[in-house]
Amino acid sequence: MTSALPGQPARLGPVSGHLENNGHTAAIVYPIGPDIVTDPLGWTQEHREGIRNGLDTVGAVLLTGLPVDLDLFSNIVEAVGGELLSYNERSTPRKEVQGNIYTSTEYPPDQSIPMHNESSYSNHWPEKLFFLCHTPAESGGATPIADSRAVLRELDPEVRKHFADGVAYTRTFRDGLGLSWQEAFQTESPDAVDAYCGEQSQEATWTDGGLKTRHRQPSWRTEPSTGEDVWFNQANLFHVSSLDDEVREALTAVYEDGDLPRNAYFGDGEPISDKDIAEINAVYAKVSLAMPWQAGSVLIINNMLMAHGREPFTGSRRVLVAMS
Repeated sequence: MTSALPGQPARLGPVSGHLENNGHTAAIVYPIGPDIVTDPLGWTQEHREGIRNGLDTVGAVLLTGLPVDLDLFSNIVEAVGGELLSYNERSTPRKEVQGNIYTSTEYPPDQSIPMHNESSYSNHWPEKLFFLCHTPAESGGATPIADSRAVLRELDPEVRKHFADGVAYTRTFRDGLGLSWQEAFQTESPDAVDAYCGEQSQEATWTDGGLKTRHRQPSWRTEPSTGEDVWFNQANLFHVSSLDDEVREALTAVYEDGDLPRNAYFGDGEPISDKDIAEINAVYAKVSLAMPWQAGSVLIINNMLMAHGREPFTGSRRVLVAMS
């Protein structure tokens, strides 16, 4: 078995991987359709270490040619990543489809989902993400990925300096506006929320209208498999500038910035400028790699090495996600 290294994709048994690479972000693609591999789960189990090596170096592996089969998908997740995780401390709407397999974030199809590393606003995040294309969109709808090492390298040093004290994430939960606190924390108990937030070093304040939380996290971290620093936060997704212009105008006409359903500040509490967020988004656009979905394809990413997002789309699109 050959190791999967940047510029040198692995040959895993009968399957030769090739590298999709835009100079900043890369993914190893393994075609394991029925004309090449008769038992895709057996192949995955046999070559799990090679796949994991690709995830720990390049950061992303795409398996193509698979049937659309949720049981097979679940078994591939377990073979590569171990036990499937539940979606806790939620920030976006999703539905559970089967055994900790979820719909991808349910946003309007005409909107992009900003690039982000899953749950980087939390103390606990999944190591690996698995996406299954059940139904590709009529047009658009790719899940772009961006190498978090490249993002950190390409950011203006002044922007990095601004974020040196980390990111403070604020959330305000109200009935009828965004996720409820019950959905976000998966409990009906305020005491359970208080206990969880206390354990996670989050500030939790109950108000007449609901719940407000604040949580400070680093802007970048060291990824353990490579020892490299990675841009690892969701400032651009939480920040008010991520909202559609009409939605932003409507919300800010009613609420102060600190009372919005969610927002992001510098670690010292100072506001993050739209300009800084625009710079971050521009770097994501520069380094990101988008590969068209095909039914049955499974994209696996190292969550610290790769950010991901979603392009707008037309038609029906169904992409499922599991975490490990």
